[in-house]
Amino acid sequence: MDEDTKNNSPASKKATTPAQASKAEPRPPVSARRLWLFRIVAVVVMPVLAMMLLELVLRLVGFGYPAATFVKGEVKGLPVYCSNNRFGWRFFPPEFSRQLEPFVVTADKTDNTYRIFIFGGSAAGGDPDPAYRFGKMLHIMLRRQYPSVNFEVFTAAMPAINSHAVVQITKDCARLKPDLFVVYMGNNEVVGPYGAGTIFAPLSKSLFLIRMGVAIKATRMGQLTTSLVGAMGERPKRRSEWGIFPGKQIRHDDRQMQYVYSHFRHNLEDITLAAQKAAARTIISTVAVNLKDCPPFASLHRAGLNEQQKKNFDGLYQKGIELEKTGDFNSACENYLAAAEIDDTYAELQFRLGRCQWNLRQFDKAGESYARAMELDALRLRTDSSINRIIREVGTSRADQGVYLVDAADVFKQKSPHNCPGFEFFLEHVHFNFSGNYLLARTIFDKVEEILPDRIKKQKAKAQVLPSEDTCAELLAFTDYDNLRITQQNLKNISEKQPFVNQAYHDETSNTWRQKIKQLKDGISPDSIARAVEQYEQAIKFNSTDRLRRLRFARLLLEDKKSALAAEQYRLVVEQIPHDYQTLTNLANLEAATGNVDSALKHAIAATKYMPTESLANYTVGAVYQIKGRYKEAQRYLAEAIRLKPQLALAYTNLGWILGQQGKTGQAERIYRKGIKAVPNNPTLHLELASLLRNQGLWQKADIEQQKAIELDPNIATRLGPASSPTSPGLRTFNLSI
Repeated sequence: MDEDTKNNSPASKKATTPAQASKAEPRPPVSARRLWLFRIVAVVVMPVLAMMLLELVLRLVGFGYPAATFVKGEVKGLPVYCSNNRFGWRFFPPEFSRQLEPFVVTADKTDNTYRIFIFGGSAAGGDPDPAYRFGKMLHIMLRRQYPSVNFEVFTAAMPAINSHAVVQITKDCARLKPDLFVVYMGNNEVVGPYGAGTIFAPLSKSLFLIRMGVAIKATRMGQLTTSLVGAMGERPKRRSEWGIFPGKQIRHDDRQMQYVYSHFRHNLEDITLAAQKAAARTIISTVAVNLKDCPPFASLHRAGLNEQQKKNFDGLYQKGIELEKTGDFNSACENYLAAAEIDDTYAELQFRLGRCQWNLRQFDKAGESYARAMELDALRLRTDSSINRIIREVGTSRADQGVYLVDAADVFKQKSPHNCPGFEFFLEHVHFNFSGNYLLARTIFDKVEEILPDRIKKQKAKAQVLPSEDTCAELLAFTDYDNLRITQQNLKNISEKQPFVNQAYHDETSNTWRQKIKQLKDGISPDSIARAVEQYEQAIKFNSTDRLRRLRFARLLLEDKKSALAAEQYRLVVEQIPHDYQTLTNLANLEAATGNVDSALKHAIAATKYMPTESLANYTVGAVYQIKGRYKEAQRYLAEAIRLKPQLALAYTNLGWILGQQGKTGQAERIYRKGIKAVPNNPTLHLELASLLRNQGLWQKADIEQQKAIELDPNIATRLGPASSPTSPGLRTFNLSI
């Protein structure tokens, strides 16, 4: 056998182990580049892919909510963009959040349409009644001057938000073919989301981090994380009404204010940039506030004030208050000025000084003192001079980029007695009365007309007079009843709610509004309702698509006992704006009360679909199920309504009644007592508990509860019947004034 044959024979071959093979053929070393690539994939790419997969899974299972300003929808077969009821959840816990007013924007825009979006907080939105906000008056002015042009004016404003939210809204609106942005904001920069004085979404020095947080909350994964963190953390206690959250007190010279101002400037600039990218123009306005008739909400002493200085200050200050009460304004001023030499940063001192100077007819000095009191207010609910200065600077520096300035603060000053705005234009600190909304609309209209494109200007009606305030009142159906209702609500807010109850001169302010209410009541005659109905009919002819006009008309019709006509107004609104959960709830209440139970259930369930955290919608579904005898479903929705709004007395009443009917008397009693604890002044809960106890033979306890009910409302026993006979749910379930 030759050598070659020998070496290649099967017998000569031996098995090779992996270790031997490794020694025989060593692997090439991993390059540094490949090693770093592996690390990047492991540390970055894989987690990103995992997060994308989690996001996809959460969307597929239906977790979370759309976070953009608009969601796609359809109205009468046409594609539209609907305002998103849950947009505010990115900035507030869902149970606290307010919403954008429901409206729809058509996907298609005709050549003869001029589309305007108005942005801001509650002042821009028209609180306390958006039916009479300045945007609606601006729309009337434009339509009257240019009747052949289709002007669309959408107010994308929301209570309690600030520029951090507005910048997100404007970016979304920039995709809807806008022609003009109008920005009126600044009141909530400190107390709103990410402000220095907020109780939600705390301030960060980095605007990038704030925006990254807002962007993360727009994802389902971010919403899941927020829900988990919220479940483990402690949230502020829910109020019976939204009102104004007190927030944190912030000194005027707090270093955090510099971050507030810096963020506001950048957000405002980015808003104008979003408009510019959309080929739209921007009007930014300074913000007017009540100086003369709004005492500061909170006052803080200057830093470093020792105990002796504080004692001296308090002595002079209290003496000044006593002298002011006697009408000795000169001596009061002397004491206030002496106190100011110790500490001139105490906001209420400056306001009281201004009040005395005003009474002495030293109006220029008084105006300065009032303005300083506002600047020093530690509960910073009003736009200060620094924010208005930023608005002016951005407006003037970007004039060549399609940005235009309106100085509303200066206009209100000029139009006010002695250049100091007060109740002539305001209801309280920042919200306008009808005259204030008209003045702002008139001021902004001048700038809008100035910058309209030539194709629009050519269509201006000849010899057309600009609508007066009275004309706007007619076309918006601002009736005597509406004026009275708004004034009554304003008195309730000022006299009962935080932070107004802590203001100086609180009793005096409340009495001022009581006198206004008396005057309005004296002006209402027996034929006022008939005139108001006629006024609404004419206003609706002028603009049949105005949601709020129809809703106010429905309320008036209910007062006039015309339920069927009111229901028709609700149905017309729902046809135009299907996602309007508040109108759906009202319609369901009215239908159930008039016996149309199946339709009521359909509309109530739709309301909870569009806004699952709305307590009244959940209550209404539960109440309708109760009427239908489906107690299991009723209990679930009523319990949810109580969870969402612990002060909703009707929900306790209905739920207790159901449990009592089922023989679960112990649970029913616990529900009634829980309701009484949450709403101690509700007589119905006491009476229903008395009925439950009496049916169990607990006469003494029942008498105690019935007596409490009668003390709270002497007429309740007659109105609801004997306590031993529980009222049928079909008779007292619904509150038609909702």
